Amino acid sequence: MAANAFPIQPVDVIVNFYRTEVLAGEEAKHLARSDLTPSVKTETVQMLYMSVLHQLFHFRPEVRSMVPLLENIDHPEHYERSTAILNVYSCMRQFLPTCLVYDFSLSDLQAPKKQRTLSILSAIMNYLQFKKLRILDMAHVRAGWEKQQNLKKQIQEAEKRTRILTTIPPEQQAEVSKLEAALAELQNQTTDTYKEVKAKNDIISEGKSRIAEKTQKLAQLKMDANNVKEHIIKLKSQIVESPEDLKIQMESMREEVKNLKIALGQTDESVVEFQNMVQRLSHIEMEIQQMSHLLNHLESSMNVVKQQHEENEQLVAQSEKKQNDLKNLIKEEEQVKRAIGMKLDKEVKQSLRRQKKKEQKEQRVQNVLVKYDKIHEKHEEKADKCQMVLRENQQLKVKIQNITDICGKETEEAQVMYDTLSAAMDELDSEIALRMSSLKEEAIKKMQRF
Repeated sequence: MAANAFPIQPVDVIVNFYRTEVLAGEEAKHLARSDLTPSVKTETVQMLYMSVLHQLFHFRPEVRSMVPLLENIDHPEHYERSTAILNVYSCMRQFLPTCLVYDFSLSDLQAPKKQRTLSILSAIMNYLQFKKLRILDMAHVRAGWEKQQNLKKQIQEAEKRTRILTTIPPEQQAEVSKLEAALAELQNQTTDTYKEVKAKNDIISEGKSRIAEKTQKLAQLKMDANNVKEHIIKLKSQIVESPEDLKIQMESMREEVKNLKIALGQTDESVVEFQNMVQRLSHIEMEIQQMSHLLNHLESSMNVVKQQHEENEQLVAQSEKKQNDLKNLIKEEEQVKRAIGMKLDKEVKQSLRRQKKKEQKEQRVQNVLVKYDKIHEKHEEKADKCQMVLRENQQLKVKIQNITDICGKETEEAQVMYDTLSAAMDELDSEIALRMSSLKEEAIKKMQRF
C-alpha cells in the first residue's frame, strides 16, 4: 500500500461521494466526517462496505446475516453475527483486488484504522468512478451502433424509393409513350397553327391599314364635296351663270358622285371580306385556346414528373449524407474499439500481477481457515449443549400440553353446567313475570270493586 496506483482522496470528498453515489435515505443523512476522523467507527465502515456490495452485486445487507440451512447446524441464530462479518469479509476479499487492494483482512472490519480505511474507501471510489465512465462509453457506443442500424435501414428504404421512382411500371409505359407521341404531334400542330395565325394577322393588319387609308380618303372627299357645295352656293348668289356652264358642271358633279359610289361599294366589299376574316380568326382563336388547355395539362403532368425527379435527387442526396454519417460513425467505432483494446491489454497485465499476489496471499487465507475450523468445533460443542436444553424444553412442552387438555375438558363441562343454569334462570324469570302480571290484574280488579 506504500505505492498506490490510485490517489487517496481527502475525508470531505470521500464523505460527499458516499452520500451521493452509494448511500440513500437516512443512512446518507447520518453519515458525517466524525465517523471517519479522528477515530473510525466500525459500524459505519461495515455499513459502507455492505452498501457497496449491495450496489455492485445486488445482495441485500440483511441476507448476509442469515445462516445457510444445513443439517449439522441446530441453532443458526448463534451464528448470525459471525456469519455476517465473514460473508462481508469473503465478498470484500473477492472484490477489492479489482480495486488494486490485495491485503484486506478481518481487522479492517472489526478494528479499522484511519489511514487504512481512507485508502480502501478511496480505492472503491476510484473503481466506482471508473465503472461509471465505462458505462457511459458503452452507452455511447450502443447509441452509435443503433444509429448506424437506423441509418442503414433508412438508406435501404431510400434506395427502394429511388428504384420505384426511376422505374416506370409496364402498365404505365404504354401511356407514357402515347403521351410523348401526343406531345410531339401537338407541338408540330401548334407550330403550324402559330405560323398560319401570324400570316393571317399580318394580312388583317394590312387590310386594317388599307381600310383606314380609304376612310381617310372618303372623309377628305366628303370635306371637299361640302366645300365645293358651299363655294357653288356662294357663286350662285353672286353670279348669274349660263345654262351651258351649269350643264357642264352638273355632269362633272354627276361623274364625281358615280366615282364616289363605286369607291363606297368597293370599301363595303372589302369590309365584308375583313369581317369574314375576323370570324375565321375567332374560330382559330378558339382552337388555339383548346390547344393551350391541352398544353397546360401536359405541362402539369411534366411538372409532376419533374417534382418526382427532384424528390428522387433529394433522396439520393440524403442517402449520400447518411452514407457519409455512416462512414464517420464507423471511424468513431473503430477508434473506440482501439481504445477498448488498449484498456483490455492493460487490464490483462494488471490481472497477471494480481494473480501473482493472490498466490502469495492464499497461504494467509488457509491459516485463517484453520483458525475458523477450530472455532467451528467449539461451536459444535455448544450446539450439543443446546440440544440437551431443547430436549428438556420438549418434555416441558409435553407436560404443558397434557395440562392444557385437562383444562379444556373441565372448561367444557363448566360451560355445559353454565348453559343449563342459564336456561333454568330464564324459565324462572318468565314464570315470575307471568305471576307478577296476574297479581297486578287482580289488584286492579279489587281496587275497582272498592
